[in-house]
Amino acid sequence: MDELMFSHAKIERPVRWLALAGFMGTGKSRVGWELSRRLLLNFVDTDKVIERISSMKISEIFEYYGEETFRAYEREVLKRTTHLDLAVVSLGGGAFVNPENRAVLKARGPVVVLHASPETIYQRTRKSDRPLLKVDDPVGRIKSLLAERAPAYAEGDIHIHTDNQPSEQVVLEIVEKLWEYRHAQDSRSGQ
Repeated sequence: MDELMFSHAKIERPVRWLALAGFMGTGKSRVGWELSRRLLLNFVDTDKVIERISSMKISEIFEYYGEETFRAYEREVLKRTTHLDLAVVSLGGGAFVNPENRAVLKARGPVVVLHASPETIYQRTRKSDRPLLKVDDPVGRIKSLLAERAPAYAEGDIHIHTDNQPSEQVVLEIVEKLWEYRHAQDSRSGQ
C-alpha cells in the first residue's frame, strides 16, 4: 500500500505515461521496471497481464489457440492500458506492429522503442520459451522478423539501443530523451 501511495507522489516527471516497444529480448520488461521505479510510475507488462487474464502462458496461447487469439488479447489489454495514469507500459514484441495498436499508443503518449542486434537478442532469449523462435535457425528468424517490423518500430517517438549497456544506463538515456521529448511537445503547444 505504501508503495502505491508513494508512486503517486507529486514530483516533476517528464511524462505521466509511456510505452516501451521493441523486439523480444531488447530489455523492455527489465528496463520498464527500473524506469518505473526511477520516475515513480506504476509498471504494467502487457504479456504478464495477458497471462493473468487468460490463465495461460503466452507460449500456451500460441500453441493451443494460435497467434490470432494472442493478438486479440493483446489489443484488448493495450486499449485498457491507455486509460491508466502514471504508468510505464511494456508491450509485447509484436504489439506495436499492428497499425491500430500503434495509433492508439501514439495518441496516448510517447512510445520508446528499444533496439538490439539479432545476436544480442538471441543471446538474451535462447533459454526462454519463445514461440516465434522455435525454429531451426533462430538468428535467421530474428533477422527476418526485425526486417519485417522495422517500418513499424521506426514510428516510435524515441529510439534507444540496448546492446552492451547495463539496464541502469539505458534507463538514464531514456529519462534524458523523455525530457527532450517533453520540451519539444511544450514548445509545439506554446507552453
